[in-house]
Amino acid sequence: MDAVRLILASRRALAGSGGKAEILTEVWQAQALAQAMGSRLAVSGPPELRGEALGLTELAGRGCGVLDAPDLDPSDLRAAQLTALEDARGALIDLGGLLGEVGIALVALASAADDQGTYWQCMEAIDAADESRDRVLEMLRKLAAREEREEREEREGALPER
Repeated sequence: MDAVRLILASRRALAGSGGKAEILTEVWQAQALAQAMGSRLAVSGPPELRGEALGLTELAGRGCGVLDAPDLDPSDLRAAQLTALEDARGALIDLGGLLGEVGIALVALASAADDQGTYWQCMEAIDAADESRDRVLEMLRKLAAREEREEREEREGALPER
């Protein structure tokens, strides 16, 4: 399934989650999807994104690691359903939005936590989601710079020589 569709499904599931367990499951799912996307971009994405994509893979993996892995049927694991990343720019924009929403959900959960374990788990997951989002934003910046460079080269190539 395409990354954009999986991100949309994650955003809907996060928005519809109610209790602590559901929210943490959706946060874990979002981080696992970010990890899978980072891995895919590191292997087959634009060359200028590969370093940041590896960083995203590592940070999102840390985001999964600070949370208890949910008991999911393999068919429910969105990251495992990632088969295509057709529009890297669009997928990264959407992933950045999802990671922002993950942070907001975690802040709300931490604010309402009645035990220190949940609170600190949320704090570490917020940090991982924020750092993952920073990597996504850096990849978007690099894509924009590449597009600008390509447009400039195209314009310069179209100018008549003097």
